[in-house]
Amino acid sequence: MKPFMDEDFLLSTQTARALYHGAAEAMPIFDYHCHLDPREIVENRAFSTVTELMLGGDHYKWRAMLSAGVDEGLIYPGGGASAFDRFQAYAHTLSYAIGNPLYHWTHLELKRVFGIDEPLTERSARSIFDRCNEMLGGEDFRCRRLIEKFNVKVICTTDDPADSLEYHRALAADPTFRVKVLPSFRPDKALDVSAPGYDRYILRLSAAADTDIRSFGTLMDALEKRLDVFHALGARVSDHGLNHVPAIGQGAPLDDIFARALRGGSVTPAEADAFRAAALIRLGGMYASRGWVMQLHMNPMRNNNTRMLQKYGPDTGFDSVGDAPVAEPLSRLLDAIDQSFGLPKTILYSLNPSDNYVIGTMLGNFQGGVPGKVQMGSGWWFQDHRDGMAEQMRTLAALGLLGRFVGMLTDSRSFVSYPRHEYFRRILCDVIGAWVENGEYPADMDALCALVRGISYENARDYFGIKPND
Repeated sequence: MKPFMDEDFLLSTQTARALYHGAAEAMPIFDYHCHLDPREIVENRAFSTVTELMLGGDHYKWRAMLSAGVDEGLIYPGGGASAFDRFQAYAHTLSYAIGNPLYHWTHLELKRVFGIDEPLTERSARSIFDRCNEMLGGEDFRCRRLIEKFNVKVICTTDDPADSLEYHRALAADPTFRVKVLPSFRPDKALDVSAPGYDRYILRLSAAADTDIRSFGTLMDALEKRLDVFHALGARVSDHGLNHVPAIGQGAPLDDIFARALRGGSVTPAEADAFRAAALIRLGGMYASRGWVMQLHMNPMRNNNTRMLQKYGPDTGFDSVGDAPVAEPLSRLLDAIDQSFGLPKTILYSLNPSDNYVIGTMLGNFQGGVPGKVQMGSGWWFQDHRDGMAEQMRTLAALGLLGRFVGMLTDSRSFVSYPRHEYFRRILCDVIGAWVENGEYPADMDALCALVRGISYENARDYFGIKPND
């Protein structure tokens, strides 16, 4: 029997162990998509308890706690429960989480952040809680030091075009923190003409861009102005959340749709799709002309539970996998951008693993000019477990070029999520190691280590064109 989560955890062959310990383990982290708050980095936030640090914004953990029957008051911040009671409730949840990546992530967090190897159970919760809280009083556990501890070189946060970016400016001007923290352009609110309060959002964007937005064209002008502000701060990444890939509406009356949305009038789903698709085509051209990367996150079903959305808001654990069609609308969208302006570097993600073969074959249709120009994104959200990530890698290897893959991202709001990169790298090395030991690839360790270093860090560094400070 192998020891629980020892140094060879998930590494089932000699080749996998040699690749991980010899190439992947020491590589820096390029976190090209996350939801960390730049204000907290500027202020170098300290955490009062391990509960705040590990459970504060992690809806993966909240969702599991609900499934374990934990009372809502013990799950969500502000519920009135003590920090220890919430931590113990999570420990109780873990006893049922065999096979869930949360079990591994949590213990990697305890091991790598606090040096605690002991399994978290209801019996050990008090001791672990007290030991972690005692350590949290030190400078090494403020958020900047946690980032540096994991050798993170670049962080790309997620930012609205109307955001002031004041904290990014502060970080750019701060020579004491060498990690490069850059904004990413996330214009979802500007493109969603069917959303309640769209008129209020456009007023915010108008003020931020110093533009009187009255039409589709002036909306695009305002977004381009803000894009240039992001670019000047070092941003090179955009991101779009798409519950479904919008169908292009030929000859759609974009100005009329926009005017009705500003008046609070009715916009049909087909009109909303046509508007979003037209905007994505224009934005794709803006990204291409600036050498940016466009990310498309597709096929989540968000906010399924209306009652819980009203109580706790979005991003609190009530989303799931969608099954909207991807192949046809995605092909038409990418082709329209390519014909109109030239397709930018693009990363495609779907929350539905059934779409992986669609994406894996779509990549080859639009490559050229840049190595790995169109990427299949890492196993995302409900796929970022061992089987999901391994299957994503095998699919990419079978249909594209795994060696050009830009690798893992945290997609997280937590400052202790960086061990997920370790989890990813161990799985990567195990997948490759199995191929080698099965005689499917030569045991050329120099070539294999170069591949692993690339996927772990170097490919992302080169693909995004963002030079780390060190």
